Amino acid sequence: MGTLSLRLPDSLHEMARRVAKEESVSINQLILTAVAEKVSALTTETYLKERTARGSRKDFEDIMSRVPDVPPDPGDEL
Repeated sequence: MGTLSLRLPDSLHEMARRVAKEESVSINQLILTAVAEKVSALTTETYLKERTARGSRKDFEDIMSRVPDVPPDPGDEL
């Protein structure tokens, strides 16, 4: 596991301290979770862009043509 020294403005540090206390976690755990969420969001966006580039409109339409034309289940209507 790596070690990271992080400088935060006093106001942000105090806010992080408060939120961590409210969530019953350490500031380290709060920051770890925040970084993990951000990295996940950014890598997901990259993955989806790469996946989209490999997609085919023709294949999509072919697959969608196999979906039966039936009314939606109750509660699934638009």
